[in-house]
Amino acid sequence: MPATSKTTLTNLQQELLQLYARQISEEDLKNIRELIGAYFAGRLTSLADAVWDKNGWTQQDMEDILNEPGQ
Repeated sequence: MPATSKTTLTNLQQELLQLYARQISEEDLKNIRELIGAYFAGRLTSLADAVWDKNGWTQQDMEDILNEPGQ
């Protein structure tokens, strides 16, 4: 008998499974993907802004970071 492993789904996976249990149009699916992408992009921007503020970086600091060799 093959070994089985029990995988616990995250709350996000559970929510998405409930959503995707319904048949939706390709257009709706595309829009949902864009919404999810926009949400996580917004979160990332907020986190980056917080680090920026915490470090007191200026526009010149950003230019220096972007122009570092090997970047």
